[in-house]
Amino acid sequence: MNEILRYFPDLTQLQKERFAALEELYVDWNSKINVISRKDIDSFVTHHVLHSLAIGKAVLFAPDDSVIDLGTGGGFPGIPLAILFPETRFTLCDSIGKKIRVAESVAQSLGLENVKCLNSRVESLSASFDYVVSRAVARLKALYPWVKDSYRKSVICLKGGDLQEEIREFQRGCRVKREQINIVDITSFFREEYFVGKKIVIISR
Repeated sequence: MNEILRYFPDLTQLQKERFAALEELYVDWNSKINVISRKDIDSFVTHHVLHSLAIGKAVLFAPDDSVIDLGTGGGFPGIPLAILFPETRFTLCDSIGKKIRVAESVAQSLGLENVKCLNSRVESLSASFDYVVSRAVARLKALYPWVKDSYRKSVICLKGGDLQEEIREFQRGCRVKREQINIVDITSFFREEYFVGKKIVIISR
């Protein structure tokens, strides 16, 4: 919890309580359904919660903005972001039923009324959203065609490693201009060694 407060000192009491409850909820679920690797569950706050919240340092969602978390798995980055932005509407989408059930249960346990969970492939969705967020779902060239007609403002992806070739491949394959792409280094606002080499890719309209 101290890691979160170091970077987000202005949380309300309810937000603090919800963040404090997250780890126990996921440890309990992980004992039933393996949604987080054993190595990562030992570094849960840094590897999952804080990593998700990096998006909240790069982009400030407005009240009533709509966000879809594509391939949310057990609820990342969507659930931490929904706690941070309680007036923003989040749809958590995953094609694997057991994972979306975990996300739905966690959201209900926390009383997150701004979260809706969908067991669906994103290609099947007809709705549009202000933002699409994702974490380690697919290369940009594969991911972007799924969502290019579904967002109004930006696609925001948590990525790692050297992105130069992936960005070039994406631009060639999807005809996106370089000026539409912004790459943010997470170490510009988080100091933990885990975030070295980790980035946020923001693709704007």
